[in-house]
Amino acid sequence: MDIVLVTTVVASLFVVIGLAEPAATRLRIPYSVVLAVLGTIIGVAAAFFLRTDLTEVMNPVAEAILGLPISANVFLYLFLPTLLFQATLGMNLRRMMDDWVPILVLAIVAVFVATFTVGFALAAVSSLSVVACLLLGAIISTTDPSAVVSIFRSIAAPQRLSRIIEGESLLNDAAAIALFGLFIGFVMVGAPDPKPSDALIQFPLLLVGGAVTGWILARASLWLMSLIEGFELAQISISIALPYLAYVVAEQSVGASGVIAVVVSGITLNLSAPGRLTPQAWARLSDVWGVLAHWAGALIFILAALLIPRLLSGFQWSDFGLILVVIVAAVAARVFILFGFLPFLTLLRVSPPVDRPFRFAILWGGMRGAVTLALALAVTENAQVAAETKRAVGILATGFTLFTLIVQGPTLRPFIRRLGLDKLSAVDEALSRQVIAVSLQTVREDVEKTTSSYELKPDIIRSEAVQFGQRLEAAVRSAEERKDILDRDRVTLGLIALAGAERNFVLGHMRDRSLSTRLAERALLDIDRLIEATRLQGRTGYLRAARRTIDYGRFFRVTAFLNDRLRLRAPLARVTAHRFEVLLAQRLVLRDIYRFVDQRIRRIHGRRVAGILRELIDRRAEYVDTALDGLQLQYPGFAEEVQRRFIRRIALRLEEREYSEMFDEGLIGAELYSVLLHDVSEKRTAAEARPMIDIAPRAAELVKRIPVLSDVSPSGLRRLVRALKTRHVEAGEIIIQKNAPARRVYFIVSGAVELEMAGQSWRLGRGEIFGQTELLLRQKRRATVRAIVPTTLLILDEEKFRRLVQRSKSLREAIVASAANQGVELRKLIETE
Repeated sequence: MDIVLVTTVVASLFVVIGLAEPAATRLRIPYSVVLAVLGTIIGVAAAFFLRTDLTEVMNPVAEAILGLPISANVFLYLFLPTLLFQATLGMNLRRMMDDWVPILVLAIVAVFVATFTVGFALAAVSSLSVVACLLLGAIISTTDPSAVVSIFRSIAAPQRLSRIIEGESLLNDAAAIALFGLFIGFVMVGAPDPKPSDALIQFPLLLVGGAVTGWILARASLWLMSLIEGFELAQISISIALPYLAYVVAEQSVGASGVIAVVVSGITLNLSAPGRLTPQAWARLSDVWGVLAHWAGALIFILAALLIPRLLSGFQWSDFGLILVVIVAAVAARVFILFGFLPFLTLLRVSPPVDRPFRFAILWGGMRGAVTLALALAVTENAQVAAETKRAVGILATGFTLFTLIVQGPTLRPFIRRLGLDKLSAVDEALSRQVIAVSLQTVREDVEKTTSSYELKPDIIRSEAVQFGQRLEAAVRSAEERKDILDRDRVTLGLIALAGAERNFVLGHMRDRSLSTRLAERALLDIDRLIEATRLQGRTGYLRAARRTIDYGRFFRVTAFLNDRLRLRAPLARVTAHRFEVLLAQRLVLRDIYRFVDQRIRRIHGRRVAGILRELIDRRAEYVDTALDGLQLQYPGFAEEVQRRFIRRIALRLEEREYSEMFDEGLIGAELYSVLLHDVSEKRTAAEARPMIDIAPRAAELVKRIPVLSDVSPSGLRRLVRALKTRHVEAGEIIIQKNAPARRVYFIVSGAVELEMAGQSWRLGRGEIFGQTELLLRQKRRATVRAIVPTTLLILDEEKFRRLVQRSKSLREAIVASAANQGVELRKLIETE
């Protein structure tokens, strides 16, 4: 084929792609539907010009279009890895974990239900074998989210709905293609029939093998990227190679699922790369992949549509009935999952509830696209598949895809509007007006600062300021005049606005590198949850979500168990160090929020609402300070190192900015500038290294950490170690209850506790002792003691403690001093004993 013609055709397709998006927006039709229609028209037109006797001028172009080397492998090996990989990079995977049950149900359970429902329904009314019908069921069970998600974004539909549909599509491709690979072996003529038992064993191996392959290659790519820090284009090049290598290695070398390998490699990069790459490199990599996925998605649609005339070449009128059976069976399977299985799981409290309008939107949004056509093409190209099977699969899969594109696609937007998913609630509408008012306030201040630095006529500045001031007053009046917004809703609006400002502050700190990308992503995830909780439960939800951002999760308890029982300290050390940095980041951002309340919220919401918001931020700051103070008491040396690290980050960021300004002003040359940036990069790498944290040594070493036991003799120390019991308590756990009998004394090895007595409270940290006064006085406990962080204690019973007091002078002095601070005289009592 003439390379000039091929190049011309491909370039022309890019022109079509460029014009299709604005056309879709103007016609208010999904972009993928427009591409499919254009591709079909181009294919039909090429076939017409090639066969007509009217003219031969277009024959070379028609031959080039119809002769494009389009095969199933082009879709599966060239376009599919790009689409899957970019989808995983662009998803908020941590937020998707909140809805992992409905996503997995739609992505895996729904694929199996649709495959077998369509397969058995078609087998009952056609002459095809059951296996061939199941193969068709697997082909049509994969959905395409592009049209649905684009519509949701254009009408500001709930983000949760978009996340569920994106997550479903990402994983159901893998499940459908795995089932396709399983059933294709049964319909191939001349190939040995696989045994059902072998197939059942092979299926999980396909998934596990693909997952392991993708993870290993992703980790290797991350290692290579970290070696070439500073070379962003080289890092992007490695990322482009990753999904294709993962797909090829999994399919050809390991014999596993290439789709699973690509998805897992993308997930690994999504979760790990932000902490290994600079924010600029990660942003640039994401942008490049966004462009590649846009091109790949458009090309796969338009090229697949070119094949529609070929796939429908053997169409007969009787096939209409079979296509109708496929449509009814596929819709019935989806209805069962959405309105039967999911509500049942919600009833069992296994899955979070999915609103009824959401389920209707997911039902009608289950459109099929290029992946379905590519799998059907793979069957028609397989020489070992019977001709009747190839014809039926090609026609039925194409017919079903056309139904979803032509019928569901254009009606999806009106359907969503009919469900009311495009409408803002009263609170959301009021919030949008508040945001406009705050934004205009910021614009006015920035304009004042800008115009003050230019020699403009005062009359012009004054007249423009008056006009803008009127516009601002109108925006503030519009924000405040809503009579249907209750006072509690105004507080909710203020909290959501605060969370939005918090997001901007986090992004700003990430750009300045005062926060690492990993910490910033964790903060953004917490902010998303904060906003959703506030929308649902107002200030109560805000405070609960704020508490959850600093709580110790299940993963921490797992690492604590590994540390306590198996002496595996590294996981707990990493989790604790990361928690320390998260709390420092929250304290940093909360300082910015206080200024935002004073400078922005007070002007829009008034003094009373601003005061309430400050009180809520004070509560949240108290949560953070309590957790952070506990960690500082627990690991004072580590706290200092983390703060030093933070200061070094800021200094390096400022140093890099100064060098950039000097280079832009021509004060230093390009070579010197490159050397200086390389030096800063090396220092930043050293500064990013997290300091070591000592979690919990053995019992003998624990005793040595307690200063009041420093003068115990070696023999006494050995006896003491045998007598002491070690106890690890969680944050918030009550250690001593008020009015309980005093039978034990507690030494704090690591962590911190809070004592509450007579309306007062005070905190004790590492090396301090509590519970001794009531024990010596033989009184009941006068205070309630609870841990404020995970704490390690050494416990000694009453009899052994009294003997220890007689042997240790430093312990006696410490007990006397502590009791004196509480107004209790113990010196004579101790000396008498």
